[in-house]
Amino acid sequence: MMLNVNIDKFQKCLVEKRFYDAHEALEDLWFPRRFEDNAEVKLLKGFINAAVSFELSKRGRKEQSKRVWDTYLKYKSYLATVDSPYLSLYHTLVYDVESIARELAIISPKTH
Repeated sequence: MMLNVNIDKFQKCLVEKRFYDAHEALEDLWFPRRFEDNAEVKLLKGFINAAVSFELSKRGRKEQSKRVWDTYLKYKSYLATVDSPYLSLYHTLVYDVESIARELAIISPKTH
C-alpha cells in the first residue's frame, strides 16, 4: 500500500484548495477496503468526507457541507484507536482539516 504517497497528495490538494482532488487521493485507497472493520480504513473515510464537505462549501452548498462534516467527525473518533506507522501524519491531517473547516466557516473559529 502506498498510503504515505496518497496522504501526501491529499494534504497537498487541501493546501491548494483542490478538495475534489483531495477526495480522489484517498478514495483510491479506501474504496477497495471499504467493507473492512478497520479503524484506519474508517479514519480514511472520515478524511474523504472532510474533503467532500469542503468541496460542497466551495460550491455554496453550506447545509450539505455541514451534514457531511458531521460524518467526518464521526469517523475522526477512530484516530484514538488507529495503530499505524502513519499516526503522526493523521494527527497533522486532523489539524489541517480542522483549520480549513474554520476558514470555510464550517465550524466556528473556537472549535478545535
